[in-house]
Amino acid sequence: MLIEKKFSYIKYFVLLIVSIIIWKIIDNPNFVETIRNIMKPFIWAFIIAFFLNTILSALERNFKLKRWINILIVYLIFYGTIVLFFTIITPKVIDNIKNIGKELPYYAKKTQEWLSKTPGYLMENDKYGIFDYIKSSVDELFLRLGSSMSSIVNKTITQVISITSFLVNFVLGSIISIYMLKDKEYFAKSLGRLTYSIFPVNRAESIIEFSKEIKEAFSKFFVGKLLDSLIIGVLCFAGCLIMNVRYALLISLIVGVTNMIPYFGPFIGMIPAAIITVFYSPFKALWVVIFIFLLQQFDGLYLGPKILGIQVGLKPFWIILSILVGGGFFGIWGMLFAVPIAAVIRTVLGKYIVKQHKQKGISLDK
Repeated sequence: MLIEKKFSYIKYFVLLIVSIIIWKIIDNPNFVETIRNIMKPFIWAFIIAFFLNTILSALERNFKLKRWINILIVYLIFYGTIVLFFTIITPKVIDNIKNIGKELPYYAKKTQEWLSKTPGYLMENDKYGIFDYIKSSVDELFLRLGSSMSSIVNKTITQVISITSFLVNFVLGSIISIYMLKDKEYFAKSLGRLTYSIFPVNRAESIIEFSKEIKEAFSKFFVGKLLDSLIIGVLCFAGCLIMNVRYALLISLIVGVTNMIPYFGPFIGMIPAAIITVFYSPFKALWVVIFIFLLQQFDGLYLGPKILGIQVGLKPFWIILSILVGGGFFGIWGMLFAVPIAAVIRTVLGKYIVKQHKQKGISLDK
């Protein structure tokens, strides 16, 4: 009887908390926005801790050091990378984008001159107006690029104010993440106990197993892909420097970032690299395309499998399908998150199929 009374007290307490929250939402329309602002540092803390936990776990497996020393090493790497990016890489990339913006009118003029010199016999045999279509498309492209450059600058100026809020949340989140990593076993055990206290044992075990599957899929894919893309970006930068390609840093950054998207990423990154190069040297643009293609083959056949292992255990067909569906509904972010989400769905569905086959006494070979 005593246990039942305690349980009823908990229910009434939860009901009271929910009632207060509902009342605050009705009474204050900005209540949800306030909660969202409060939660931002904790969301950043969770994201940072999630990614850095992989590095911390690797250090703890290979080096028998105290946890606070491993955490110190992890955050030195983390903040060192951020400082390197914003003090060295970002200014140069911005300069490259500014230079391309300044040279756009010149490139547009040269392209129009080249199109106007199309051999006569090609124009005569162009029954379907292909060259006219190309010329009008190129003119429209340059017009849009010119207008987008100015709009990008204007948007950047208007968003400067929000950067301060972002930095505050990020810094607070990174500080909170230190304590999350320091006591990660405590938090995991506490969440497990809470899950068992709220749900029946079978349901709680399913929830905990499902959360482990999500953690495994996302950590394997994103952390592995980040390292893989970093190496590809550095190799691309070295190759562009050897070939004396202009805007090598910008091209390498594009190739490295788009490499995060399986299968389609390499080709997406190759297009802007070719466009940036082709205007001042079509011959060099051809070499850039060949070099990036060979680099991506090296990544797909050797580097990627070495870093990612079996990755997320999905067949190429399902990876391509998940990327197309994710990109179709949610754009670039959908393409980035599609593969690990598909891996989780595959695992859960596979377990469900096995369970149903066992209950019905059907062999899995059928």
